[in-house]
Amino acid sequence: MKKRIGSYPHVRVEGGGRGVVSQAGAVLLVKTVRRIGLDTAISTALAPWRKSRAVHDPGKILLDVALAVALGGDCLADVGMLRAEPAVFGPVASDPTVSRLIDTLASSGKRALTALRTARAEVREHVWKMAGQAAPDAGGQVTVDLDGVLVIAHSEKEDAAATWKKTFGHHPLMGFVDHGAGGSGEPVVGMLRPGNAGSNTAADHITAAQLALAQLPKKYRRGRQTLIRTDSGGGTHEFVAWLAKRGRWLSYSVGMTIADAIHQAVLKIPPTAWTAAVEPGGEIRDGAWVAELAGDVLDGWPARMRLIVRKERPHPGAQLRFTDADGMRLTCFATNTTGTAIAELELRHRQRARAEDRIRAARATGLRNLPLHDAAQNQIWLEIVQMALDLLAWMPLLALTGTARLWEPRRLRLRLFSAAAQLVTTARRRYLRFNHAWPWTDVITAAINRLDVLPNPG
Repeated sequence: MKKRIGSYPHVRVEGGGRGVVSQAGAVLLVKTVRRIGLDTAISTALAPWRKSRAVHDPGKILLDVALAVALGGDCLADVGMLRAEPAVFGPVASDPTVSRLIDTLASSGKRALTALRTARAEVREHVWKMAGQAAPDAGGQVTVDLDGVLVIAHSEKEDAAATWKKTFGHHPLMGFVDHGAGGSGEPVVGMLRPGNAGSNTAADHITAAQLALAQLPKKYRRGRQTLIRTDSGGGTHEFVAWLAKRGRWLSYSVGMTIADAIHQAVLKIPPTAWTAAVEPGGEIRDGAWVAELAGDVLDGWPARMRLIVRKERPHPGAQLRFTDADGMRLTCFATNTTGTAIAELELRHRQRARAEDRIRAARATGLRNLPLHDAAQNQIWLEIVQMALDLLAWMPLLALTGTARLWEPRRLRLRLFSAAAQLVTTARRRYLRFNHAWPWTDVITAAINRLDVLPNPG
């Protein structure tokens, strides 16, 4: 007998198979689109751009690209993976038709962007109502994190320039609603900027904050039900003053650069004024303390602004900076929140680090590069990326439970969306039968059942 060589079985491969659907797990996203009414909202928003006797609806075309991006695509041509499965995704436009729509929307300027953003805001409010206690506003406050993202360009593109990290590309300013420790997050602003745009440009932060607030239901624009968080890039006089003017209905927690005045003020804080930092759950964090600064260091800043500083022992091998003091690493932030212990405020600001998770997910969902040449086209691409990220946040919010709600896009693709299924037609109905041996088939079917019981969009 001939001895088998190698660790894996030998399988012969041939084409011509039928009745098998690749990426069948993407039916979770398709079902989500239908249940939340995103397809109807986008189609209505883009109705002015539909030509007479057009075969394909512009809204469906754009959603198809967003679905392809959610499944891991990073260019317009990747919509071909949907075109290969009409039983799941329906008719999909050709690549030239997709490209022409992007060009048309890009040439429409702010009109097309406003239409898309308005539709997303309407659907977002509907999704949060459907989510109930799982919605990001269930705690009574919505948290929006603003942060810049460097996107590398490997060819000459409009507005691509040298960045502050000595790379070449673009520097979009993004904003995400934080779902908290029990969830992920969803994008509310994606503002394309040249690569040489500053990290602390106040005008850009103000515009991004306005766009982000426009994505939230109106009731969160009063009574301090919205918290704006940024890193030290937002710690400018102009941006903090803008936030302070809206202090009656807007809370903020903004990182600050350790300037010389702050450094000198920290050195004067008596040991008894330091309070131990805390972790989620109220546990004391060893080796970290917080204190509030007052006096001359607040001159020139808005009234009622609070300045809170944190010091901690650096990790072994960490290099200290000139602005650190007495061997301690210093960080600082400003806020207008009162009536809360400074240790809790510092923990709230530190949780802004979850925005880095959202950025990592965005890079894995179409933001690794901007595939088009013109800036207006890439802004449309950025809107598509946000729609894809919306779906990747809303589907788990409505359909998944437990740790599955925390899965990032790569894990969702690997475990759920990439699952294949058999397409069976019986009694004039079509069924997708997933492999019973696939470890996450139960997760897929349970999620579909949760989506099926949701009310149809009105």
